[in-house]
Amino acid sequence: MPKTQSKLPKQHLWAGRILKGIIRLFSWMPYSLIQKVGTAIGYLLIWLPNSHKTIAQKNLAVAYPRLSANEQQQRLKKTLISLGKVTAELGAAWCWPYKRLQPLFTEVKGQSLVDDAIAQQKGIIFLAPHMGNWELAGSIVSAQHSATFLYRPPNIPSVESFMVNARERFGAALAPTNLRGVRTLIKALNNQEATAILPDQDPGASGGVYAPFFGRPARTMTLVSKLIQRTDSTVLFIVLRRLPSAQGFCLHYLPADPDIASSNELKATTALNRGVENCIQLAPEQYLWSYKRYRKPPKVMNDIYKKKHKI
Repeated sequence: MPKTQSKLPKQHLWAGRILKGIIRLFSWMPYSLIQKVGTAIGYLLIWLPNSHKTIAQKNLAVAYPRLSANEQQQRLKKTLISLGKVTAELGAAWCWPYKRLQPLFTEVKGQSLVDDAIAQQKGIIFLAPHMGNWELAGSIVSAQHSATFLYRPPNIPSVESFMVNARERFGAALAPTNLRGVRTLIKALNNQEATAILPDQDPGASGGVYAPFFGRPARTMTLVSKLIQRTDSTVLFIVLRRLPSAQGFCLHYLPADPDIASSNELKATTALNRGVENCIQLAPEQYLWSYKRYRKPPKVMNDIYKKKHKI
């Protein structure tokens, strides 16, 4: 549950007020202006020293080693501009009513996969990688389906209630990322509800195994395969790919490899990561390469995020 404002340190309160103010400011803008502001944020990330640029550069070098130095640099620039845009789009993702969001979803591909899943009268697990605009993808799931999401408190506690209200405003229920929350999610899926999960989020030391992601081991969650085994739910990937010139988004539904349900954890997580890779190929520059996907590597491997490393 969100902490009461009076119990938070002053610096957290001020950080939360500033962040909420910026998000509300973004929400007042038309979408065309949001894209221009996002692009400007992206160029600031390109020009100024920052961890987002450093991490993205390292991740891209691992994922696309065959690109030339110039090609790597061009992809890095597009990646940072995409990051700027998804930041500016947070105002729409958290504040706009669904009627205002709907016109942004100008194309849909793979809708028949969702229709078939509904016809099977099973729960649906939507896997939404950090790709395009994943916050808006969650909004689509909660607006179109009876949905329950697992929820982790934000790093800035004073924005928690603001974020919870935003994610619940289309009817979704939030459950904590603990055993009780997982049980709630299993019950919801068995009741033919839906959920959306970020499949490329680091599960921590106890929540996953190492599986290849673009050829390098990355800690990968086992939660998805366990949920399928407990609920016999249908699994689909969902991606909201940003279109150029402020034309909105193309909504993609993609099938998951059947191995994603395997009781063999390495087989299941390898299939999971392969599905994420397929999503990324839709628009590689729109993936969140600034996320430390390879954090805490196996002991026999170097940490690419440290200053001295070998990729």
